[in-house]
Amino acid sequence: MSNDATGRPDGEQVHPTQDDPVARALSEGVGGPIGARAGRHPWWTPVRVLLALTAVCFALGMLQKQSCYDDTWQDGTTRYTHMCYSDLPYLYTGRGLAERTWPYSDDEQVRARYPQVMEYPVGISYWAYGTALVTQAVTGWPDLAERLGRPTEELFGNPDVLSEIRIFVIVNALGFALVALLSTWLLAKVDPRRPWDAAIFAASPALALTALVNWDLLAVVFVAGALWAWARDRPVLTGVLIGLGAAVKLYPLFLLGAVLVICLRDRRLHDFLAATLWGAVAWVLANAPAYLTGREEWAVFWSFNSDRGPDLGSVWLVAAQAFDATITAHTVNLGSWLFFGAWCLGVLAVGLAAPTTPRMAQLGFLIVVGLLLVNKVYSPQYVLWLLPLAVLARPRWRDQIVWQSTEILYFASVWWYLNGDLAPGGGGDAGFYWVAILLRMAGELYLVALVVRDILRPAHDPAHDPAHDPARAPDRGDQLRSTRSNAVAV
Repeated sequence: MSNDATGRPDGEQVHPTQDDPVARALSEGVGGPIGARAGRHPWWTPVRVLLALTAVCFALGMLQKQSCYDDTWQDGTTRYTHMCYSDLPYLYTGRGLAERTWPYSDDEQVRARYPQVMEYPVGISYWAYGTALVTQAVTGWPDLAERLGRPTEELFGNPDVLSEIRIFVIVNALGFALVALLSTWLLAKVDPRRPWDAAIFAASPALALTALVNWDLLAVVFVAGALWAWARDRPVLTGVLIGLGAAVKLYPLFLLGAVLVICLRDRRLHDFLAATLWGAVAWVLANAPAYLTGREEWAVFWSFNSDRGPDLGSVWLVAAQAFDATITAHTVNLGSWLFFGAWCLGVLAVGLAAPTTPRMAQLGFLIVVGLLLVNKVYSPQYVLWLLPLAVLARPRWRDQIVWQSTEILYFASVWWYLNGDLAPGGGGDAGFYWVAILLRMAGELYLVALVVRDILRPAHDPAHDPAHDPARAPDRGDQLRSTRSNAVAV
């Protein structure tokens, strides 16, 4: 058996206390780094430890929302000062879920009562509708006749509805917990040598704080699944998972850009075409029920995002407020897409110039960061878009702590901003909020710089596998057989 650059036998699992300086330093308080003769626990495998970490992290996130849960998100100040805001309670009544209204119903009476349609992709709408049905099944299928006789704005204060809202949040939270556990499992399996890299996801404070803000976590499992499927040389499954992910949130679609770069380098365009084709099929099939039952309602997501101007967390909002300028939605759309197009060309150039083929997580991370840097809105839960990609693109605790610290600062500042706590005493704009936005962007660019360096100089990449160096692995078939054999052995 040959050894890699660290002297470790090829294919052997990497332990963080031997590989990561921060993990090594922290381990001194509990006995120090793992020794060369350390045995394996008969039950606590790395994956099981990671799942336990995820469960604890998610439970802490639910506990962090306790104060809002206690008053069913009715206190407009607490939800900001305690940073426990969630969209879920308000959309339960605001989008007709409390009356079991199908999100894409084109019934005239329904649309007259609920003119505002779910503004999310279909995957989220299906999940929200499904969890609303589960909620009402648990609460005994309440009679809707009494509710239909009230104005919709009164529903949120109805005691019976408030009880349902709490159950609705619990049902969603339990579902999200399963999604987070599955995401951890998939991330741990991407590289059989490095299951512990998923610990950065499993113990992430960003995951704990933002998982219940909205339904964005649903897309994370499809991203993790696509990374797992591609690592096992399954382009069709990769495409299907990307397509389903894009039906939940649009951004997983751009992972096809990472697939394209890899396939161009490895002369595997047939794999890219297969992934793209099956991704399109999965997306169409996922959208079909919504499109067929309410075409206009289905189109609301697209028009809503197109007509949106500079919004929370965006550099466009900073520019508009700092320079007292009016920036139209058209300007934001045009500027964002031009920047993103140029950014993707840059990622393509970096990927093709690399001495070895970059990993999908590295390329995917770079692409999604480019999308978020100039997006017209950056809701606090958007950190989840980057999280699974970032932890595998740059699996170093120090760098992840630096980046996630800026995200947590932004998470806190957005609630302070909405509560008016950052407004200067003499009036004017909240400059500290601009600083938080720019620091968050700086944290993302910090990781971008490290990932680009790792791609161009693989010796710096913590997850680089020397077995994939051209000098050591001239035949791709041998690489794939080795990967499969390692996956079976784990």
